[in-house]
Amino acid sequence: MEEKTVCPYCGVGCNVIVISDRKRILNIVPSKREDINYGTLCIKGWKGFYYVQNDKRLKKPLKKVNDNFVEISWEEAIDLVVKNLKNIMDKYGPGALAFQASAKCTNEDNYLMQKLARQVFHTNNVDHCARSCHASTIEGLISTFGSGAMTTSIRDINNADLYFVIGSNTTEQHPIIGSRIINNVRNGKKLIVADPRKIQLTNFANIHLRHIPGTDLALLNSIAYVIIDKGLYDKKFIEERTDGFEEFKQIVEFYDPDRASRITGVEPELIEKAAVMYASSKSIIFYAMGITQHTQGTENVQAIANLAMLTGNVGKSGTGVAPLRGHNNVQGSSDMGALCDFLPGYRRVYDDQGRAIFENAWNCKISSKPGVSLTEMFEYALDGKIKGMYIMGENPVLSEPENDKIKMALSKLDFLVVQDIFMTETAEYADVILPAYSFAEKLGTFTNTERRIQLIRPFMDPPGNARNDWEIFQLIAGKMGYTWEYKNSEDIMNEISSLVPQYKGVNYKCLENGGVQWPVINCQSTEIMHKEKFTIGKGKFKPAYWEKPLEFYDEEYPFILTTGRIYYQFHTGTMTRKINILEREAPEAFVEINTDDAKSLGIRNNEVIKLISRHGSLDVKARVTDIVPRGIVFMPFHYYEASVNKITNSNLDPTAKIPELKVTAVRIERCSA
Repeated sequence: MEEKTVCPYCGVGCNVIVISDRKRILNIVPSKREDINYGTLCIKGWKGFYYVQNDKRLKKPLKKVNDNFVEISWEEAIDLVVKNLKNIMDKYGPGALAFQASAKCTNEDNYLMQKLARQVFHTNNVDHCARSCHASTIEGLISTFGSGAMTTSIRDINNADLYFVIGSNTTEQHPIIGSRIINNVRNGKKLIVADPRKIQLTNFANIHLRHIPGTDLALLNSIAYVIIDKGLYDKKFIEERTDGFEEFKQIVEFYDPDRASRITGVEPELIEKAAVMYASSKSIIFYAMGITQHTQGTENVQAIANLAMLTGNVGKSGTGVAPLRGHNNVQGSSDMGALCDFLPGYRRVYDDQGRAIFENAWNCKISSKPGVSLTEMFEYALDGKIKGMYIMGENPVLSEPENDKIKMALSKLDFLVVQDIFMTETAEYADVILPAYSFAEKLGTFTNTERRIQLIRPFMDPPGNARNDWEIFQLIAGKMGYTWEYKNSEDIMNEISSLVPQYKGVNYKCLENGGVQWPVINCQSTEIMHKEKFTIGKGKFKPAYWEKPLEFYDEEYPFILTTGRIYYQFHTGTMTRKINILEREAPEAFVEINTDDAKSLGIRNNEVIKLISRHGSLDVKARVTDIVPRGIVFMPFHYYEASVNKITNSNLDPTAKIPELKVTAVRIERCSA
């Protein structure tokens, strides 16, 4: 049989056709549609689906008995979950419960999980991994444009004259978009890359701005300074479509290229050259977690929006701001309100009018107080304020900073339920494990990085007694006395489309032919946002001064550690490390260290060294290279054997509550022989 579906890895959302016999995948063929992947796939698209047929899939509910797991029936599992969560709620109040949704799961799954938290268990303590990757995008772009999402489309990339990529290793993390940028640059388009490392894109760049991690805001402000100083800004656009320019101008005047160079390490001449090139072209700015995962992550995003408004590079073809989402459904999970401070459709929980819509629809009262964010949930658990936790499809033991704290927090809970497809490092701490469908067994929707709502269709039979995530939530709600009568996932989408403005009128029929980009109007896409006006009316310049990260170079910790992904692995490796060809290409952790730094420390290539931060230490192989500059080390976070998040810091952006995973102060020691 052949079935159309969507790749479950990064946020690009490539369309694929899977040929299977319902037990095994027989072939994978990329769709030739021109919306996204143009008949191409990256290695994970070609080879990365086979985890769904892995023998280690969870097949039956499990409960922990004397530190071992034993199989139980679904009836017993649901009874245990409901009994324990209800007891905690009754004894300590709804605030003692926390729910973690998942960017790997469908819109329908995430919508029902946050509904379960808010309607059934009366708490806004629901969040997901967007808090650790793009919460600052939501806050930054809502405050400037009124909508926290990519303003353009993947197809429209071809219409730009220049690409400004900052904080995104695009060819490794979003390969199909990265290859499109490279192909266009080869055909005469221009490229500016701002990245501390010599990533693949820098080989094609006209300008490489090699700034120090954590200095993005100073760099962006300096580019704005040059544009204003040289009179290259779009006066008409600013006057007609924005507010706050004069205050913005006043603040960026502090960041002349000489001062910015002393902060960022980038030569003043390069800053000026990049500013002129960007302002003189029809340009798109691409960014990812190199921008967002900072204590000034929200202000970094606002600085990008400021540049786009300053030059009129938004609201028309070939321009815009393009946050690249890390997971297949980070955008959709956020749209669905799987956030502690937003209801579906980005209505603040303290917005009385917005909250009333869901209170009326769900026949309940919803707290107006924002819930506890993802990273803070573990602090609350350590302090005994959160007693019960429900985690769907996430692996925070590896993905969150200060891993040892996460493990301690999970151990301290009165009750933990994990709903997943494999026995993850997090699931090992659970009291009850619920086996769920993977994307291969589901009918539902993902929303990709360009806001495109797309159908996924089942092409495999589910393993054992695994169940659909949304069906599990319905069983729990029913046991709690709530009558949910969803017969299928389309029933859930019908409810979503009646309540979420961006999804208004969406149904599965109008998604059949490649999906639609929200906001949806009569089942038609909005490809370019903010054409006539911004979602909030006039765009708002949001200036800010750069502040030194809470952790930076010092005598005790003279290196900056920054983290990220690599091409052959994904996130915590739950999926990719079960694929032989991917594991063969990237089987172990490493830390990149500059050649000169290695020489001064007496470190050889492939030697095991010790990385030490204020939060812990780990042993890992050194990869001696000039990819990283002096004073900077880089490490991927896919590997449980050497989990870099054991030593990263959990300092938070005060607005978005996102941790600063991109800047941790470390020192390096040779391991004793």
